[in-house]
Amino acid sequence: MRQPNLGDVALFAAVVEAGGFRGAAQQRGLSASSLSDSIRRLERDLGVRLLHRTTRSVTPTEAGARLLTRLRPALAEIDAAVNDLDDGARPLGTLRLNVPVPTARFVLPQLIPAFLARHPGINVEVTMDNTFVDILAAGYDAGVRYGEDLARDMIAVPIGPRRQRFVAAAAPAYLDAHGVPTHPRDLLAHRLIGHRFESGKVGVWEFERDGVTVRVPPQGPLLSSSHDLEVGAAVQGVGVIYTFEEHLRPALDRGELQPVLADWWQRFDGPFLYYHDRRLVPAPLRAFVEFLKAQSADHG
Repeated sequence: MRQPNLGDVALFAAVVEAGGFRGAAQQRGLSASSLSDSIRRLERDLGVRLLHRTTRSVTPTEAGARLLTRLRPALAEIDAAVNDLDDGARPLGTLRLNVPVPTARFVLPQLIPAFLARHPGINVEVTMDNTFVDILAAGYDAGVRYGEDLARDMIAVPIGPRRQRFVAAAAPAYLDAHGVPTHPRDLLAHRLIGHRFESGKVGVWEFERDGVTVRVPPQGPLLSSSHDLEVGAAVQGVGVIYTFEEHLRPALDRGELQPVLADWWQRFDGPFLYYHDRRLVPAPLRAFVEFLKAQSADHG
């Protein structure tokens, strides 16, 4: 095995990230043929095939995927080091975020447009994922999760509302037919709309008041992984729903849903942007962190 050219290594990562030679060539200002030559040279130097090439797709081989997992943190450090050569330079590059669905729907739309307007040299890629992932291994610069899920070696920055709550509600017609619950235990006799996470786990409803916690398994006619379906079913009178207030607020404001058990709603701290505790932070991520801190200061 020969010592590979670092430029070829970076181009290999670019091809995988772009999903093909044409996209990577456009991003890098190269021809697809020269890019292909670089990858073949890298495979020859390493003595292993890195990419599966078909007429429809380009995907990494098992060896290529292993190499890319190890390369991503190193390439991010190189990019950060280059950007740090000139502190006054306009930050350039792509910010890759992994966020849960509620953050993508209700938090980022209030932040990303203003951030992009302030930093025209930065592109943002957002992946919605409710599971906790190793952001470095998966190729992300940062993720968004709640405090209880954050590892100690992560730096956490507040993003979005600092206090949130789950809200229980049902359609007025449903409550007229089945009665209004006055205690969480009353829900055991109601039709409940449950949510299943990507992990396969069904969320158990938790209600809190005066230091007392009541857990209710959501038994009922509908179990879904789609918040939109769940809210729509609740509006149509299928049963009681218990989820993020942001999902229900439009229907509550229109009177399509009526809140229940308000004294028992669970309240919790808002989400955090988190990233690995490393010396060199990529310029796009550093700019986003500074933007979030400025937004927090502007709002007190």
